[in-house]
Amino acid sequence: MSSLVAYEDSESEDESEEGASASVQTESSEQSQKVEVCNNSKLTPSPQSFTPVHDQTVLDYHGNTSERSSSSLHPHSQPQSCSDREIKYCSSKTTQDKHFRDTAAPLSLPASQGKNSSLQTLSHTPQGFCDGVNPAKRHFTVPSGIRPYIPKRQRLAPSVETVDPKYPAEQVPGNRTGENQILSDVSARVKPYLAHKPGTAGIPRRLLMSLGGHHGPVNTVQWCPVPHLSHLLLSASMDKTFKVWDGAESGQCLRVYTCHSGAVRDACWTPCGRHLLTGSFDNTAVITDVETGQQIAKLDNQFKVMCAVLHPSNSDVFLCGGYSSVVKAWDSRSCKMVKVYKAGIQQTLDILFLRGGVDFITSSDCVSRDSADRTLIAWDYQTTAKVSNQIYHERYTCPSLALHPLEESFVAQTNGNYMAVFSSQQPYRMNKRRRYEGHKVEGYAVQCEFSLDGTILASGSATGSAHFYDYHNARTLHTLHAHSQPCLCVSQHPVLPATVATCDWAGEIKIWN
Repeated sequence: MSSLVAYEDSESEDESEEGASASVQTESSEQSQKVEVCNNSKLTPSPQSFTPVHDQTVLDYHGNTSERSSSSLHPHSQPQSCSDREIKYCSSKTTQDKHFRDTAAPLSLPASQGKNSSLQTLSHTPQGFCDGVNPAKRHFTVPSGIRPYIPKRQRLAPSVETVDPKYPAEQVPGNRTGENQILSDVSARVKPYLAHKPGTAGIPRRLLMSLGGHHGPVNTVQWCPVPHLSHLLLSASMDKTFKVWDGAESGQCLRVYTCHSGAVRDACWTPCGRHLLTGSFDNTAVITDVETGQQIAKLDNQFKVMCAVLHPSNSDVFLCGGYSSVVKAWDSRSCKMVKVYKAGIQQTLDILFLRGGVDFITSSDCVSRDSADRTLIAWDYQTTAKVSNQIYHERYTCPSLALHPLEESFVAQTNGNYMAVFSSQQPYRMNKRRRYEGHKVEGYAVQCEFSLDGTILASGSATGSAHFYDYHNARTLHTLHAHSQPCLCVSQHPVLPATVATCDWAGEIKIWN
């Protein structure tokens, strides 16, 4: 039970020294008293009084926690019989202010004081003492067993976990605690190639490193498109995480992002290399800051997201498709849906913007006899109208699409175990004389990708191999036996020659050179 002691200060700090001394002598004879705190927690004023000791008078506590006694303050004063402590104070406001600013000590209660014995120490300035310090800025020691108050704004603030929950932040491989250097480092292996234009793409022959850390199938891997940051490798997995690796030298995981509560189905870099766009089976698409791991935008599509693609000329706009008959366009600045593209399909497997972003192609899972008008659909981005729906007439689904970097053409990976090439100009005719065969798809979402110069077309395979084709004559250049599980993606490095990254259904990532 707390005690209240009132003090009456009739003098101001601006008065002269004589007036202050007279006031001290007058008030000490009328108002000075001892406050006894007994075991029954009641206040009993002591009839005795004492003579103040000039301006050096201090607040003295008697009891188990104080080593000073009242005799040290005044030679004629005797210790009182109070079992706990006694409080001596001076009525001079100037002395009070000086004392509580410089010599305030923690108030200690004896452990035998009834049910409140759990309160051991509390740093507190007694009521009535005005020391000029903002009470909100005072330091209070929270008693044991009492939880501190957390403001509502902090309780409701969203938090993003950016490290693997299995490890502390300082134990995550490659995680620089307290430092933001993911985008500031330039790999020594990439730096010599930055001053020269990329040469002819080569074929990888040997294993450079193996990256392990995902606990589920890795759906995609992608090198950073910014040349001086191209040593960074992005991976998205069914274990609900996506990661950024140093894929050129150390092979360390630089950061783990856990923004999703479901499997991460697709992921890509923004053109600036500072943000990541991911789509997940938790119905959301998220734009994440690479350096800090903070969510810039999180948008609910109300369906499982299979693919998320940035607009080529406006990176603030992106498309999302998945387990729905519609494709949605979002603006990350306003976090609002700006366009909806409706088609009579069950799900969208992939989305590909054509050159300039005026049109785009979507692939679906329709395989019925009359589904030729829904397997591949060309859309006008601005009007949301269908430009063409008579592109692919065979009864195979197309799990992935890839645009040629130089020519007006694109390829579609098909479940017929081949890749077909189409014109990217209307009416988007398929070249029936050129097919890229030799790999297996078998229902997996196997991706395909062009080299930077457009001469090599690479594809994964359900057999675990990585296949490399000559784009112009569809001839097989090399077959790399990369994994024992289905190889889902082969990503060719934009700067380093003959360097690729592969990932498989077992969660393994490998770098080849």
